[in-house]
Amino acid sequence: MEIVRKSEMKTVAGPAEYFTGKVTITGQFQRPDPSRVGGAIVHFEPGARTAWHTHPAGQTLIVTEGTGWTQIEGGPKLEFRAGDILWCPAEHKHWHGATPHEGMTHVAIQESVNGSPVTWMEKVTDQQYLADLE
Repeated sequence: MEIVRKSEMKTVAGPAEYFTGKVTITGQFQRPDPSRVGGAIVHFEPGARTAWHTHPAGQTLIVTEGTGWTQIEGGPKLEFRAGDILWCPAEHKHWHGATPHEGMTHVAIQESVNGSPVTWMEKVTDQQYLADLE
């Protein structure tokens, strides 16, 4: 059994090529084979969001604080709140992040396939981000 104490976890800035706005990533992990599970605690300041991306085996988000938005390409933009659990199926192009006026934190859990848990794409434009909720 392994326990990583909160005081031992590293927090890093979300890379600018994958995020818009201020994002921090804490406790990022990738389990060794035969497991494929990895994840992190990700905090988005108001207005911050991911770029469009996909996950080869899908992604689960467990929202611990705040309010956020998410969207699968071609689908409606949806709002979620602390306590909600989101599932994005494998290979669905999507984004997620905080709302313009409230930050959001989630635990992201995904599996690696062929050594990669994510494929990053172009950034979400302000027009896409600020489009009306459906």
